Amino acid sequence: MKYEKLIIYTDGGARGNPGPAGIGCVIFDGQGTLVEEISQGIGETTNNQAEYQALIAGLAKAKELGGRELEVFLDSELVVKQLNREYRVKDKDLAPLFVKVYNLTLLDKAEK
Repeated sequence: MKYEKLIIYTDGGARGNPGPAGIGCVIFDGQGTLVEEISQGIGETTNNQAEYQALIAGLAKAKELGGRELEVFLDSELVVKQLNREYRVKDKDLAPLFVKVYNLTLLDKAEK
């Protein structure tokens, strides 16, 4: 099933920094109906890496679901400001995650 609009809420966190980490994500359609839930442990990592990985999981699932318009909510100021180009990505471990998010947000030309 293809969705015209999907609304994504993500969160990630680690106990300790780094420490055991987990991610969570819920995806709703444009009418507010729950479409998908993601909840998983991701091993040992930092809070910021977990936040990025939660977003990556949500975006990948939205792409799999055929979402054409995405509205995304997350609570990490660092990730939001990096994605909005207000902060540079200085951490070498966050840079590849930033690139993954960027690539997942590009619309496939075949889908236009």
